[in-house]
Amino acid sequence: MRSYGPGHFVIGERRWQSPVLVTPTVTAAWSVERADEIALDNLALLTEMPTPTELLVVGCGPRAVFLPPTLRAMLKAAGLALEIVDTGSACRIYNVLLAEGRRVAAALIPL
Repeated sequence: MRSYGPGHFVIGERRWQSPVLVTPTVTAAWSVERADEIALDNLALLTEMPTPTELLVVGCGPRAVFLPPTLRAMLKAAGLALEIVDTGSACRIYNVLLAEGRRVAAALIPL
């Protein structure tokens, strides 16, 4: 994750102007515009990875929001621990954990 700003992310050499799912090996456009649209089915990329993700950092935009308890329980059952924060914090957390060699992923909604 090189940078982020209003409406975009720069990941590697590519500029993304959409929500994204980011793993150490894959970055993909994410079909979520707002935190209340997050669901297990639009996180399928993460649950289907050959190497399981140990922590999912969710960047909700300018402010962190609570995800419904049922969704949190489903993600936990799928093996995903969660950290739900604002997008700027999510980008920083992802980079630190990635540098530590953790199996981390980020689900990011632009600012």
